[in-house]
Amino acid sequence: MPSSSALPQGWSDAQRQAFLSSRANRIARNAVVASGVNAAARNASAMRSYHDTFSVSRKRVGKVTNQRHSGRCWMYSAFNVLRASTMELLDVDDFEFSQAYGMFYDKLEKANATLERLINLVDRPYDDRALDFVLTEGMGDGGYYPFAMNLVTKWGLVPSKAMPETASSKDSTQMNARLGRLIRRDAARLRQMRGDGAEKEALRAAKGPMLEEVWRLLAICLGEPPETFDLETPVGKDAKVDPTKVTKQQGAAQAEKPGAASGSKCATEEDDKGDQEEKGENGEEDERDEKPRRILRDPQITPRQFVERYVPADPADYVELISLPGDKRPFGHVYHLTYTDSIVGGRPIRMFNVAPEILDAAAIASLRSGIPCEMACDVMQDFPRGDEDFGGILATDTMDYGALFDIDFAMDRADMYDLRESSLTHAMCFQGVELNEHGAPVAWRVENSWGDKSCKDGYLVVSADWFHHYGGEIVVRREFVPHELLELYDRTTAEDVAPWSGFGCALPPLD
Repeated sequence: MPSSSALPQGWSDAQRQAFLSSRANRIARNAVVASGVNAAARNASAMRSYHDTFSVSRKRVGKVTNQRHSGRCWMYSAFNVLRASTMELLDVDDFEFSQAYGMFYDKLEKANATLERLINLVDRPYDDRALDFVLTEGMGDGGYYPFAMNLVTKWGLVPSKAMPETASSKDSTQMNARLGRLIRRDAARLRQMRGDGAEKEALRAAKGPMLEEVWRLLAICLGEPPETFDLETPVGKDAKVDPTKVTKQQGAAQAEKPGAASGSKCATEEDDKGDQEEKGENGEEDERDEKPRRILRDPQITPRQFVERYVPADPADYVELISLPGDKRPFGHVYHLTYTDSIVGGRPIRMFNVAPEILDAAAIASLRSGIPCEMACDVMQDFPRGDEDFGGILATDTMDYGALFDIDFAMDRADMYDLRESSLTHAMCFQGVELNEHGAPVAWRVENSWGDKSCKDGYLVVSADWFHHYGGEIVVRREFVPHELLELYDRTTAEDVAPWSGFGCALPPLD
């Protein structure tokens, strides 16, 4: 290569001759041109060594959910964690909370938080970095586990049938375009008021009508959220609910077996308690009378009452563990992303940076107790998405890009974060783990939120080394964090870090 800064044409001609002289280069070129990089790079021998069997796995995981074309992975993963306790309480194999309901209040709260930040930044110049971040990211779909828990605490939950998905929740692009325009218009009005001499108290008074417009836009796109609803759902024979609210359904209606679709155990399993009562004199089941289905009916309850009665999990009982190496990201520190919390007055983000082995141990402890946990990773790294045979495998030895291009692509993990090569972009749920003879993880069973037609029936098999390299966050109940670390977490004041810093860019809002 010449010392001149310009790239001479002759240099490229020499490269072409050297390239074509290599048989391996010609084979790689033909393969990639015909089938694409990922298909040509896949290592089928390595891929078939991974199995969808796990020594620790939850039995009840529910139907795989689908966030569609929206950035709500953080909400889906959080709600999938919470629904585990509801499924146990109701003794059913499936239950789904309304993500449209969560989306409505997430957007409303983000609008309020964004307007508050715009008021606080009203004296900053237009090209101020914080102002740019708030205007660019404030109303996006992305978020973090604490966002979801704050929504549950403040606004409650409803079943999916009480507020179903809409065209705008399935694909939020058009709704978000209108929301973004509305908030930026409001920013212009607030800045104009300030320029005319208005104090910040007057700006906050102007925020009320602005939020009314946001509410109306959301109601038109997502439907208005219910104040109350009638809960009617099948439950199993071991449901821990008020027995006066449970009735048995018999006869022709049971022939349709709606309980099977809802996940009710009693639609598919024997009811030992009432077994003899429902059999004829010869011990045979009476064909004239189908097995009863138990129906829980709780009319006119509020979303918060629903949480109090049917979601037996404390939304404040968790610790967000991250493992991001680097000189500027020491372990043992707690971090808070500024300009990011979505609910004014809610619990702020507190990310505890620890060694990766601590994430492993906490997640394993949670799964051994039958409790799923949220995880986050850079999901598109070494991911053969769309591969018909091995689309559900994430491992470091399955995509051989180095051999395909004859280039060493290896990077230190800290360098990947510092130089913007990797970041934690997607949230999912750990539902199982395979352990070696020493109790260390070999591979994880991960529930995604892209529907049951993606990956492997909606699940991923994630190798332990892949998660160590491209993962880096889990959220677990406090009981699964070692006592000494929990004490350190509780007494440590979170360090504020800007979302555009190297740390913040490694932890963007999950979508």
